[in-house]
Amino acid sequence: MCGIAGFLGVAESEDARRAMLAAMCDTIVYRGPDDRGTYIDTDVALGMQRLSVIDIAGGHQPMASEDGAVQIVFNGEIFNYRDIRRKLELERGARFRTVSDTETILRQYVAHGLDGFHELNGMFAVAIWDRRERALHLVRDRLGVKPLYYYWDGQIFAFGSEIKAILALAGTRRDIEPGAIWDYLTFRYVPGPGTMWKNIFKLPAGHRLVIKPGMEPCIERWWDIPPPNARAREQAELVKEFGDLFTDAVERRMIADVPVGIMLSGGLDSSAVAAVAVRSHGHNLKTFSVSFCDSPETDERVHARRVADHLGTDHAEVEIGERQFLDFLPHFVHLTDEPLADLASVPLYYVSELARRSVTVALSGEGADEILAGYDFDRWLMRREEMFPAPTAGPLQRLYERLGLATRGMAGGDVRHDAVPGHMTNYLSSREKGDLLSRPIEARDSLDVLRAHLQRGGCRPALDQMLYLYCQDWLVEDLLMKADRMSMGHSLELRTPFLDYRLVEWAARAPAAAKVGRGPQGDLETKHVLRRFAASLLPAEIIERPKQGFPVPVYGWLSGPLAGWARECLLSPSSALSAWCHRAALEDAVRAGTAVDADGPSRHRLWNLIILEQWLRVWTSA
Repeated sequence: MCGIAGFLGVAESEDARRAMLAAMCDTIVYRGPDDRGTYIDTDVALGMQRLSVIDIAGGHQPMASEDGAVQIVFNGEIFNYRDIRRKLELERGARFRTVSDTETILRQYVAHGLDGFHELNGMFAVAIWDRRERALHLVRDRLGVKPLYYYWDGQIFAFGSEIKAILALAGTRRDIEPGAIWDYLTFRYVPGPGTMWKNIFKLPAGHRLVIKPGMEPCIERWWDIPPPNARAREQAELVKEFGDLFTDAVERRMIADVPVGIMLSGGLDSSAVAAVAVRSHGHNLKTFSVSFCDSPETDERVHARRVADHLGTDHAEVEIGERQFLDFLPHFVHLTDEPLADLASVPLYYVSELARRSVTVALSGEGADEILAGYDFDRWLMRREEMFPAPTAGPLQRLYERLGLATRGMAGGDVRHDAVPGHMTNYLSSREKGDLLSRPIEARDSLDVLRAHLQRGGCRPALDQMLYLYCQDWLVEDLLMKADRMSMGHSLELRTPFLDYRLVEWAARAPAAAKVGRGPQGDLETKHVLRRFAASLLPAEIIERPKQGFPVPVYGWLSGPLAGWARECLLSPSSALSAWCHRAALEDAVRAGTAVDADGPSRHRLWNLIILEQWLRVWTSA
């Protein structure tokens, strides 16, 4: 696990370019505090910060091919690198100099080119300089577990694991992209491929980019979630297929030359990961949980302790309160580079700090809801069946109507959250954003981002359409971005077994009943195949618990002890948002969001504005 950075097309002396690369790496030292490596030639500069996890002695980067023509830096882990290594040794006669996964990627590329990435099972953001072609290749993993950003202004091309590394490069500009603020206010994150900065972009999940000196970058998709197939199977067969893949995914993610632990919330997903890990590796695994002081209504420790006792893990907990929460916010928006109003980010940061005291790698349950239909998809499917009993296959226009994602002519750009039952976030309509913002921003319907994903995904059954959408947008831009930044902020590598691409492809092809199916009592249950698989591994109360998300008491605080702080934050003369928003609109947002009887949307909008204010203070004053 590392942080990578580099650039192309900077016409400076070698010493100057070396200093510029060092400045980029300095910004992401926490991603890889164990080692630094650089490569400089007349065309390109590559740098990396290494967190040593596999082959601690031999995995130094950048790593060169035997003839020196190919150089690689990469962030992530390849979980089947041993299999690929054996295959290269047998079929190609390859002789490896190290036992690192980095060398496996390098030799796979030399042997098979970019097509070799299809055999990699892992999380990765890779940069390869091929001197034979004078080409720089960037490749991001299938699901976007690891981030990768790039800058292009027509002359300078730069890349990095985080935006702050790019902004550290002399010659790049710090111009805010107003349209990103427009979209953020709807989604609570900035949807890709854009970012909060002009000329800086996210390389989308499952995509690769190639650029040669003096030419434009070229981007193409190299992997996508497959459509479902029609092969029917009995429940027992589905559970076995899932269980075999899931077990292998967990076991592969336990491979490391450093201690490994489990993030344990007490929910089904992380508990299932822990149960399989314990079954494979024994009962002395370390597990970690977090809770809030004096908030019994959000305290899930009783569930986490129940699982830890059941599995016999070495369990540790951390408790945080209002003070830690508020004190962390400026550092939080610095870590994320962009505004991200996901409240669960803060407890994840503190439990990552706890975990890092005793392990370097931790497994978590991210992705289960998005591939296996968690959340409230059982209720969504029941409502949908009541309203639309007809078959789901049909023209995209009909499908959009069923999903609440009608075209512009039908939705008018003023769709509210309750009109998009399948998407997690939709907090401000175009009209509401127009009333809020005082600066002229080109108005557009932010939901076009979702429509584009659905259109590309093709005509799938409604449930599979929504899961495809979640994996393209919400999962990548919110959940995985949060997971990466909060864990790497403590030099902790977070691994996600549910996002093993084989498991994702299996789930996408599986029948809907494997995802939302009938439980033992005949009721619809979410993540049906996971619950049936885990029934023999976990207590019944954990299997049957409804999805709760990560409960955070901040919204209650905003209607009580933090109400004055929220007003001061957004309405003081020094408020950064005063340059972007109408004063009266901010006052309305504060009043509605801090009311004792405030509804969920009002509190969401207030928190989104607070995070945007914090972000503007940190990033526009630098």
